[in-house]
Amino acid sequence: MNKLRIVFMGTPDFAVATLSTLHQNSYNIVGVVTTPDKPAGRGRKLSESAVKKYAIDHSLKVLQPKNLKSEDFIKELTLLKPNLIVVVAFRMLPKIVWGMPKYGTFNLHASLLPHYRGAAPINWAIINGETETGATTFFIDDKIDTGEIILQEKTHIGKEETAGSLHDRLMVLGAELVLKTVKLIEKNNVSTIQQKNILGLRSANKIHKETCKIDWNKPLNDIYNHIRGLSPYPTAWTNLINGDESTLLKIYKASMEIEEHNYKIGALIPSKKELKVATKEGYINLLELQLPGKRKMEVKDVLNGLVLSKNAYVL
Repeated sequence: MNKLRIVFMGTPDFAVATLSTLHQNSYNIVGVVTTPDKPAGRGRKLSESAVKKYAIDHSLKVLQPKNLKSEDFIKELTLLKPNLIVVVAFRMLPKIVWGMPKYGTFNLHASLLPHYRGAAPINWAIINGETETGATTFFIDDKIDTGEIILQEKTHIGKEETAGSLHDRLMVLGAELVLKTVKLIEKNNVSTIQQKNILGLRSANKIHKETCKIDWNKPLNDIYNHIRGLSPYPTAWTNLINGDESTLLKIYKASMEIEEHNYKIGALIPSKKELKVATKEGYINLLELQLPGKRKMEVKDVLNGLVLSKNAYVL
């Protein structure tokens, strides 16, 4: 039985679930590495990462290096004498860090590798209309998400699933997968599978603002997947052209209807409680929206305060 000294590395809520699971299972976490505090909000007050907040609440040692290659950080890390590093939603590590522990450094990734390597695997799985995804633990190497696979677990993607709901499910599934992985390492019972660069490999590149813009000329199902794959964050958007005004409209929730019609693509069809957008094969029914400077609202509440011109459309 290997006596583990674990350093945990992570930043957002997604990583907290794993840190909490390891802590609650009495593993020896000798240090927690997370990002430096950052100014946030209108007052620009320094904001701590979710992982830091958990670590402080549970009296775990916290390191917040600006530079992962700095002599000071490497010295601090070495003094902790870690023999295993666990990484969940953190930065790319230099070899001097990931090569340090005796039992290696492994990462949790929210996809079934080798598919969806990259920064946004949850979003892209839904945007691309996948019906299945999962989580993978793998030993880190010198490239991004290419190391040898330790464990994988699959999960179904529902037809109405959003990136938000899938994120929350994979957060729990991933935490349990990390626990299983740590137990295998503890028992010196790990066997790995080398990743293969198979045909049709799908990537999960970082999502930018322009990635989120809706192309209303695409097939109906693609538009629907695009909206739910970006909900609630970073959120699909479109330009609302209402008379002489152009307004950025964020769309958090929608449904789709397959139906023949004679409207132009992008035309808005409002009623008292509904707002539809015409597409090639039918309509996108807008359900939750946000206008600039306003809170997220159900469409009926938006329509109460929004006067649409006869020829209003989205672009």
